[in-house]
Amino acid sequence: MECYACVAMMQRHPGSEMVINWRLSVVMAERNISNKELAHKTGMHPRSVSRLKTRRRLTRIDEETLESLCEALQCQPGDLMIYERE
Repeated sequence: MECYACVAMMQRHPGSEMVINWRLSVVMAERNISNKELAHKTGMHPRSVSRLKTRRRLTRIDEETLESLCEALQCQPGDLMIYERE
């Protein structure tokens, strides 16, 4: 698995009109999973899940966190992130 934090660095380039939007809240809603349930499945603290869920833009995420989210949600990293025009 490659480093997705490196991918997120692309949004920092000056003059860039493209951003990586974070879709954790959308994916959680599609799968009808609560913060508490996701925290239990990932081993994360519920407050950490809440902070990740409320983000709109992805600034950085470590590989271990992304992997645990994908496992728990039965999804691919591309389901959680979308690279689009601002």
